[in-house]
Amino acid sequence: MEQQATDVILATRTALNQASALAVEYSFSILGAIILLVLGWLMANFISRWAFEGISRVRGIDETLARFFANVLHYGLLILVFITVLGQFGVQTASIIAALGAAGLAIGLALQGTLQNIAAGIMLLILRPFRVGEYISTSNVAGTVREIGLFATELRTADGLYLLAPNSILWNTPITNYSREATRKGELTVNVGNGEQITLAMDALTDLAKSDKRVQSNPKPTVFVETVAADKTTITMRYWTKTVEWDETRRDLLGRMKSTFDQKGLPIL
Repeated sequence: MEQQATDVILATRTALNQASALAVEYSFSILGAIILLVLGWLMANFISRWAFEGISRVRGIDETLARFFANVLHYGLLILVFITVLGQFGVQTASIIAALGAAGLAIGLALQGTLQNIAAGIMLLILRPFRVGEYISTSNVAGTVREIGLFATELRTADGLYLLAPNSILWNTPITNYSREATRKGELTVNVGNGEQITLAMDALTDLAKSDKRVQSNPKPTVFVETVAADKTTITMRYWTKTVEWDETRRDLLGRMKSTFDQKGLPIL
């Protein structure tokens, strides 16, 4: 009995000593992991902020795009810190990296359409075929750009409706930007009778263009005969004006053309 009691006491002491050693060993490992996590978090925040400020200074880089790159860098650094911490506990990090790669591939395949929108959003923000406030049109959508995001672009249609267009649609189709250029060509077409009415109509349109200050003199407006038929002649006037004044100028010229032709007794066919 005494020998058995002695053996139990020795086994208990041995277990306690081993537990104490393990506690000391893992307490230092846990403390080191906590310190590493804190330092890694602070470092990731600092580097991501530094990257965001640096990318934002690059000409032509949108704030949304700069923030996206900064966030990718931030979370990438956090993943590296987490893998390093696991390595401190003897975990095989190579298998973790392989698992993360496989998971990333699976997620990429599952979110293929979403990733296409992100890639298209990045290209739209870099190349800038349109900016906020510009009016654009494609084969599918048309409207004034309100916000360019990484996934989709918000637009406001001409009749005041909200439109959300996926970036992949905008990137994979030709885009017409009506606001990008400073000047824009306008055109008026009118049908008049033959004979002396042709000369009278051309003179009236020329005077009409010269009298409007919004119509630019360089390049100067041109008035010419477009087509001739047996009973009528089509006359066209082309002019250049500021893009922001294009729509208003065209409406005013149309109204004044009608009044001028009525005063001169020129019927519009």
